[in-house]
Amino acid sequence: MKKPCQMLVGTVLLMVAGWVSAEEIADSAGRRHHVPVPAERVICSGPGCLRLLVYLQAQDRVVAVDDIEKKRPQFDARPYSLANPHFKTLPLFGEFRGYDNPELIMSLNPAPQVIFKTSPTLGHDPEKLQQKTGIPVIILDYGDLEHQRPNLYKSLRIMGQVLGKQERTEAVIGNFDKLISDLAQRTSNVPASSRRSCFVGGIAMKGPHGFQSTEPGYPPFGFVNARNVAQDPSSIGKPSGAVSVAKEKIVEWNPEILFLDLSTLQMGEKSGGLFELRTDPAYRTLNAVERGEVYGLLPYNWYTQNFGSILANAYFIGKLLYPTRFTDVDPVAKADEIYAFLVGKPVFQAMNQEFQGLVYRKIPVN
Repeated sequence: MKKPCQMLVGTVLLMVAGWVSAEEIADSAGRRHHVPVPAERVICSGPGCLRLLVYLQAQDRVVAVDDIEKKRPQFDARPYSLANPHFKTLPLFGEFRGYDNPELIMSLNPAPQVIFKTSPTLGHDPEKLQQKTGIPVIILDYGDLEHQRPNLYKSLRIMGQVLGKQERTEAVIGNFDKLISDLAQRTSNVPASSRRSCFVGGIAMKGPHGFQSTEPGYPPFGFVNARNVAQDPSSIGKPSGAVSVAKEKIVEWNPEILFLDLSTLQMGEKSGGLFELRTDPAYRTLNAVERGEVYGLLPYNWYTQNFGSILANAYFIGKLLYPTRFTDVDPVAKADEIYAFLVGKPVFQAMNQEFQGLVYRKIPVN
């Protein structure tokens, strides 16, 4: 915690810089800062940080970006970025995953008043970055929509307070809660005998992976109470991460429906989950492959978790598994409704085009 004299110095520096209205803000790590409120010039460091700022409709406050925003990849599954192509034209302040460049930051004109930073253990140390630049570094816990939802909501509220976007913050939080509640109400009482077994392969984790990469606690499955064969019943309700399961185990489970996270397409035509499903003799024995019950999903992890895509995928999966409970839902329209609210534009078609038109449809594997 900062000493009183340090906090006084911080207040004086803000006043010298022309920031006549300053508030004391505690970040997700409990570090206290005096920052201008509302901050008009900011940068976002670390996975997902800029995504949260776009959710709060403050993309016009961004004065520079990390290098992931400047690239023009063959594939892109970040709705916040697709909705804001101008990010590519902004100055650079460092490398992605939090590898900030203090010299670049100090050379920015206009200069940022605040640096928001997720994943503080990645890249540049927040304390050292703050010391080198003289700019408050607000640490945010990215959280998730399931087990760490309070952490996510706390970070949104911290960011919203700094930006003067409290009303929008509560609207975003309310929207998440409403959608999650709606999914639960539609599916919580589905009899166990009516739950078809599922598996999702090709989950990305710091890059694309093959079909064996999955998520035992895959959030879209959890939101619609799907029967995920990769999840041990004793671990339901507990956090999990991406894991690689043995191919023999997938064959043993023989799930009735297969889902493919289309981030795996980044591995090329002769590699990745889709190629494996089409060519691997072991996967060819799966009943779902024989019947053509393989469906494409929007990438789950792309510069960390895509909250809008998680919820959109949940509606598609729910519609597929329990069609009578989602008769009023068009998954594509629902996806664009979610994106239009969160990032300001309906970007489903743009992402679908990047992934060969395979999103939310049967994938030909035979």
